[in-house]
Amino acid sequence: MHHSALRRFALIAAITLAPSIVFAAEPAVKLDPPAMEAKNDAAGLETAVLAGGCFWGVQAVYQHVKGVTNAVSGYAGGTQKDAQYETVGSGRTGHAEAVKVTFDPKQVTYGQILQVYFSVAHDPTQLNRQGPDSGPQYRSEIFPQSEAQAKTAKAYIAHLDSTKVFKKPIVTKTDTMKAAFFPAEGYHQDYATLHPYQPYIVFNDAPKVQNLKAMFPALWRDQPVTVAQAGGVGG
Repeated sequence: MHHSALRRFALIAAITLAPSIVFAAEPAVKLDPPAMEAKNDAAGLETAVLAGGCFWGVQAVYQHVKGVTNAVSGYAGGTQKDAQYETVGSGRTGHAEAVKVTFDPKQVTYGQILQVYFSVAHDPTQLNRQGPDSGPQYRSEIFPQSEAQAKTAKAYIAHLDSTKVFKKPIVTKTDTMKAAFFPAEGYHQDYATLHPYQPYIVFNDAPKVQNLKAMFPALWRDQPVTVAQAGGVGG
């Protein structure tokens, strides 16, 4: 197991043994959706690939978003040969821990997917880290799946920066078009749902899910759609 994996699980052990050590989730900021919406003339489902720290929490958030049909933890930004947890943990593969979100645009728009991403899924002002996790594999990055998605994301970031809704500039990258996405190992899928009482999840990820429920009730789905229910990482 690589030092990144060891660090994360050492953190879990430390919190378990010393519960006075508290790592709160990144601050939530309720934002309006983008003024520009990515248009897709194709019928059917769409996908978004987003990176924002540990994929456990990002996946958990989108599994509770109405209209999402699957949210898969994985890796984006690097090559297939390096798409392994221990290797990605080196921070030298180009990969980011990412989540591929498949959604029905008739129920939730790409703009709303980004609204949730910037509001509750992570802190877009942290460079190469989120909460207790550090390294470029935990960076904030949107991997556009179309030119329309790229334009929407860039315009939204420019608007959020200009209105100074965050105290610091947004560092989210948007330039990697249609990056290949590689699903993570099976034990990473549905991790927050399967381990709701693990201290790392309790302190870092569960608050994000609760913020989604409190801030965006119209988008909230009480029962998460899991990878298992969706038919697997390709479902």
